[in-house]
Amino acid sequence: MSSFHTMLIPIVIGMIMLAVGFNFRDKPLGVFGMWVGMLLILGTVVYKILAKLAQ
Repeated sequence: MSSFHTMLIPIVIGMIMLAVGFNFRDKPLGVFGMWVGMLLILGTVVYKILAKLAQ
């Protein structure tokens, strides 16, 4: 699997979790889903930035 796919998969999963969590935002599990989705996306971006800075 290429580097592009290893970064794309967590971002797509995070977006799906954000969408599902937003639909169920009145329930605690929906809010948790939004948090996890946001952390997946932000974590992927921060990892990529740190990897580029370490070069």
